[in-house]
Amino acid sequence: MTTDACHPTLELLPYAPAGRRSPMTCHYRCATSCAKPVANPTATPTFRDVVRSAVSRRGVLAGLVGLGVAGVATAQAPQAVAAGRGGRNPLAAAFDPGHQIDFSPIAPVPGDADSFDVPAGFAWSTVISWGDPIVAGAPEFDVDAQTPEAQAGQFGYNNDYTDVLPLAGDPNRALLVCNNEYTNEELMFRGWAEQDGPTDDQLRIAMAAQGMSVVELRRAGADAPWAYVRGSEYNRRITATTPMELTGRAAGSRLVRTGGDPKGRTVLGTFGNCAGGTTPWGTVLSGEENFNGYFRAPEEPVDDAAARYGMGGEGRGWDVVDGRFDVAQEPQEPNRFGYVVELDPYDPSSTPRKHTALGRLKHEGATISLAADGRAVAYMGDDERFDYVYKFVSRRSYREGDRKHNMRLLEDGDLYVAVFTGDGTEDGRYDGTGRWVPLLTGGASRVPGFSVEQVLVQTRLAADAVGATPMDRPEDVQRNPVNGRVYVACTNNTRRGTPDEVAVDEANPRPENKDGHVVEITEDRDDAAATRFRWNLVLVCGDPAEETTYFGDVDRSLVSPISCPDNVAFDAVGNLWISTDGNTLGANDGLYEVAVDGPQRGLVRQFLSVPAGAETCGPVIAADGTVFVAVQHPGELEGASVDTPKSTFPYDGTGQPRPSVVQVHRV
Repeated sequence: MTTDACHPTLELLPYAPAGRRSPMTCHYRCATSCAKPVANPTATPTFRDVVRSAVSRRGVLAGLVGLGVAGVATAQAPQAVAAGRGGRNPLAAAFDPGHQIDFSPIAPVPGDADSFDVPAGFAWSTVISWGDPIVAGAPEFDVDAQTPEAQAGQFGYNNDYTDVLPLAGDPNRALLVCNNEYTNEELMFRGWAEQDGPTDDQLRIAMAAQGMSVVELRRAGADAPWAYVRGSEYNRRITATTPMELTGRAAGSRLVRTGGDPKGRTVLGTFGNCAGGTTPWGTVLSGEENFNGYFRAPEEPVDDAAARYGMGGEGRGWDVVDGRFDVAQEPQEPNRFGYVVELDPYDPSSTPRKHTALGRLKHEGATISLAADGRAVAYMGDDERFDYVYKFVSRRSYREGDRKHNMRLLEDGDLYVAVFTGDGTEDGRYDGTGRWVPLLTGGASRVPGFSVEQVLVQTRLAADAVGATPMDRPEDVQRNPVNGRVYVACTNNTRRGTPDEVAVDEANPRPENKDGHVVEITEDRDDAAATRFRWNLVLVCGDPAEETTYFGDVDRSLVSPISCPDNVAFDAVGNLWISTDGNTLGANDGLYEVAVDGPQRGLVRQFLSVPAGAETCGPVIAADGTVFVAVQHPGELEGASVDTPKSTFPYDGTGQPRPSVVQVHRV
């Protein structure tokens, strides 16, 4: 940083972690990975080493105090933002023209509030909830009459990535595709805590509740709300037992062969499905994230690969009803998960495919852009502390109208991992240059000592070997269709810069980073296939009153507090929309609009807030101004159960908290 009054050079500020995610969520979603040793053992300078050398490193590790554009005065500390319940934020700025949805931002909603809040002039309604029957013959939801067969025909649990796709050229028909990430049996089954272990049926219900759901939507007209169509020919459930094709150069290799599949080409099921993406050819991608927590495996990992992927523990008990979830019986079965699944929602008879060409990691998701020469480019984040950002570039190019050809684009191509280099902070910014370092190109491994199959199945180890930049939990990574820049949501990392962990750097500049940040990438020639880029931090999240936050050039007193960015989306004019997961600021999670261009670049405005214990997922900003969000794990708080719920969302009269997809529209 400069040393003038606007940008004083100071030492790193302490930033104590104070995360609010429920231990219940950690247990069921990711097997409490945050309490375990960091999975990435890559040798890097420790925080102590960096502090000793900070003076000689051009101020890269200077504190965030005064961070801003060189020559622009640091914003004054904002007034306290009054909490409310969907009311107008009293500090809301008038927004310049050039936004798709005109709204007055709401104030933060207290973290114990069981309410769904939207701006004045808007209303919300439920589209579909866990247990709603979607397949012909499926019964109505009854928390006390669940069966595996019923759940296989009902909407799945804990909806995450969501998209709404056009159907039959009719503006009043659509397909809703949704990930069903994980299950919380304490909130699904009455008396769970008192019983002596799960029953076989409960285990199979959980297996049937995860995966994906495809549901037809209809509405009476452009101003009418969407409703799902029960028994539509398009409706479908993908579960933990649905047969799937393994594609790419690792398919059939010894690393993915099992006793049940000696050819290594047909995998049963998908689970841990987090974010995703929709391709230009109309298929949906789903990222398999926390798959490691599903397998019974030795607490002490058997090798480096098992340790790097966090294998070790009792799993979810699925091995009781299906032996493949016990690595003692099927040691290669975990190697068949951690991929990007491609689903054709328009063909309910199609076989989903797992693409090994995109690598095996804890995929938050995958989003597709087209390069200048028409090749398909997938951007991906590996959602774990100190893991990496990846890019895949297809070998063949997209052909307009040739869906059969396009549906094979993700089977073969080049795989890269990102290296971020800072340029020092004397310019008053966190920014620099970067490279997409090849792991596999032209069908050959570019990592010494790794075969092609090892690169694709042990991708984390390959990325370690080439010196990828460890990031603060890189989750959703998407290219803005309006300005062409790529945005990376780094949710948080409270281990950053602590003794014996990976040091801060310019791309991850805050120690004990509890609130996260957003990286903006501009690729050379604005070409998605480029191997070099420039980058900057567009947001450093948290309470705007904290000087360790950064919101572009705007007056921070006008900024909505935001914490733990997770999923991202864009509206028709290019504004960034961020859903959050784990708000540390004493408020419920929500959905936020962020200007990324013009004089209000960095202005964050809160659009909605979800109930206590819930996470905001899968935002869709539709062309007609309707906003869809997936409300995941409402009321997932310690002490909650079917009999003692901490939330009754979606307030349907049953008193049972049910993850749901919600639509928000103007009234």
